[in-house]
Amino acid sequence: MRTTISHICARGLGLAVLLTLAACGTAPPKSGNVSMPHGGKVKIPVRQDPTLPALPAAGSGRGGYYKDDGPGDNPPANLRDVPDAEVRNEPYSTRSNRPYVVFGKTYTPMTDNEPFTQRGTGTWYGKKFHGQRTSSGELYDMYKMTAAHPTLPIPSYARVTSIDSGEQVIVRINDRGPFHATRVIDVSYTAALKLGFLGKGSHQVIVERLLPADIDAILAARAAPKPVPSVVARSIDTPPESEPEMRAVAQPEITSLAAVDATVAAPAPSALATGFYLQLGAYSRLDNAEAGRTQLAPYAQTLGNLDVVPAGPLFRLYGGPFGSRAEAARAAASLPASAGIKPIVIER
Repeated sequence: MRTTISHICARGLGLAVLLTLAACGTAPPKSGNVSMPHGGKVKIPVRQDPTLPALPAAGSGRGGYYKDDGPGDNPPANLRDVPDAEVRNEPYSTRSNRPYVVFGKTYTPMTDNEPFTQRGTGTWYGKKFHGQRTSSGELYDMYKMTAAHPTLPIPSYARVTSIDSGEQVIVRINDRGPFHATRVIDVSYTAALKLGFLGKGSHQVIVERLLPADIDAILAARAAPKPVPSVVARSIDTPPESEPEMRAVAQPEITSLAAVDATVAAPAPSALATGFYLQLGAYSRLDNAEAGRTQLAPYAQTLGNLDVVPAGPLFRLYGGPFGSRAEAARAAASLPASAGIKPIVIER
């Protein structure tokens, strides 16, 4: 999948690149050879998680992944439930962000806070590099949400959107690569699973750098108290016409578009036509929702119609409609970081 330069970075970015690395992390459980009475051996296959796509074995040369790379022998359970990388603002590594040369091309890592969005082919890397040291000094774990990029700062974070599936993940950039003209990022096995391209080996993706302000907004949204509905219980014998009214506890006002978290996302109400939409905000007051719509008016050409729709105790701001999830994801990824929002793709 990628040509790793982690060992080069450890020596101050030398001139040569290690093209082949043996996997050397904690060895996963292997299939065993059981001796038979007649002297022969029977290979016992490793059991795979049935929820994962069936892939050719690592090193078979038959997968969409690169040559001798591939899946591990015994992936952990519930990988689809692995959360995005835990973002935090931290200083960039001096050693890992120096200019370097690979295959005669000079790469200059970013060290400023300028927005960065890139579209191209995303690939994944797995067992071949599992347990190897990355450019950041961390050990690569194919089951965590990480990625390699030629120039994004180390360490930093990026939102990756699959053009085909519309799925989005946030990954930690902790290594260098890929060094191929058409490839823009190498994500981990688990990130590729969640983006939907494990079997194919690659997808067209949009890579969006998360700036310090973006990370602050995400952390603030996660720290904000979430609304907890309180429902008055009733007997199953109570007639529908006498059903008590549902109540909700008071909710904190969302004063910033950047403070909208995915946990408040809900299906678009029937007031919207069928299609895909971007949820751009959720507010407890109508006037604040209207203010949010006014704030995003300059991006109407990208976001489509901006509609404020009542949804229970909240007023949700939507953009759209879009013809497909991928189209909605492209619109979301094209918004500049300065817009201060994290759109959520929904389908009605």
